[in-house]
Amino acid sequence: MTSVVRAIALLGFDEFASSQGLDPRQLLMDVGLPVDTPERLESMIAYSRYIALLDLCAKQSGNPLFGLQFGLHQGAQVLGNLLYIIQNAKTVHEALKALKTFFHVHSSGGEVRLEFHGENAWLTYDVTDGDATSVRQDVELAMGVGTRLMQSLLGSRWHPSALQLRHSAAAAPSVYRHLLGVTPRFDSQCNAWVFDARLLDAQLSAADERLQQLIQRHVQDLERITLQELPAYVQRLLWDMLPNGKVTIEDVAGYMMISPRTLQRYLLAEDTGFQELLDKTRQSMSIRYICDSSISLTQLAGLLGYAELSTFSRAFTRWNGASPRKWKQRYIQDQAGRLHAGEAASQQSRPD
Repeated sequence: MTSVVRAIALLGFDEFASSQGLDPRQLLMDVGLPVDTPERLESMIAYSRYIALLDLCAKQSGNPLFGLQFGLHQGAQVLGNLLYIIQNAKTVHEALKALKTFFHVHSSGGEVRLEFHGENAWLTYDVTDGDATSVRQDVELAMGVGTRLMQSLLGSRWHPSALQLRHSAAAAPSVYRHLLGVTPRFDSQCNAWVFDARLLDAQLSAADERLQQLIQRHVQDLERITLQELPAYVQRLLWDMLPNGKVTIEDVAGYMMISPRTLQRYLLAEDTGFQELLDKTRQSMSIRYICDSSISLTQLAGLLGYAELSTFSRAFTRWNGASPRKWKQRYIQDQAGRLHAGEAASQQSRPD
C-alpha cells in the first residue's frame, strides 16, 4: 500500500524554499506535486514524492539541514487538527499519547512512539515506509517539529537531555547545537528526543476536555469515512459546531484537514453542496429546538448561526411554510390538544 501524508505537511513551503534561494514551483513540478496552491491543498499526497521534494531541496540549495530548518520553520502547526487534540489534553503525557495514537492520520509513512527508559522518556520517530531509502531529511524535519511542539507544551521547562539520530552528521555538530540546543548523538539505534519523564506530569493550562473529545471523535471518523458518507458526516459536524456560532465551509474543511475547494468538490460529486447541507441541518435543528418552550426565538437564531432574528425567520418560513412564531404557537396548541385527548380517553376507559 502506498504511504501518504496530508498536504498540510507542505505548510509554509513556498516561503521557506524561496528564502533558501529556490524556485518552489519548479521543485514541486520536478517531483510531480501540484504547483498551484488551491490544487495543492488536496487531502493527501504521496509520501514518496514528499521525501523526494525534501531531498531535492537539500541538494539544490546546498543546505544539508534543509529538512531540520524547514521543520523548525513550520513548527507544531504542521500537525493541523491533531494539534488541537494535543493542546487540549490535560497533561503532557496525555498530549503525547494522543500524538502517538493519531499520527497515522497525518502520515502513514512514519510512526511516533513514547517509551520509558529508567527516569527518562523517549519521544521517537521512525519512517515505516519500507520503500523509502533516503529518509534523513524527513527524520530531521520531524525532530524540528518535535522541538517546537515540546516548546509549545512546556515553554521554558523544555530542556531535553539528548537527541539521538540513526544517521551520521550532515553538518558540524555545533550547527545542530545552535539550532536545537543540544548536540545530537549520531549513529544511534533510534531517532528520539530524550528528556526527564517527570515533565510528562506537567498540566496543560489550555486544556479543554470537551473540545478535545469532539475533535478526537472527528479525527477517528475521518479515518474511515467514504465519499458516499461525506454529506452525513458534514451534517454531524454542523450539528456540533453551530451552537458555538456561525459556521463556514472554511471551518468545516479545517476540521477535516482539507481545503474548502476540495470539500465542495467532494460534496458536488455526491449531488449536494455545503450551503444545501447547512440549510438542511439548520432546518432540522430549528424544529428540534423550537419544540423546547424554554428557548426564545432570538436564542434559537443565534444557536443556528444567524446574526439577526429576521434572517432566521425568513429562512424558517421558507422551510416550513409558516413563521417560527406561528409554527411554535401551532405546536403548543397541538401538544395541548393531544394532552387533552389523552386525558379524555383515559377517563372514558376508567370503570364506573
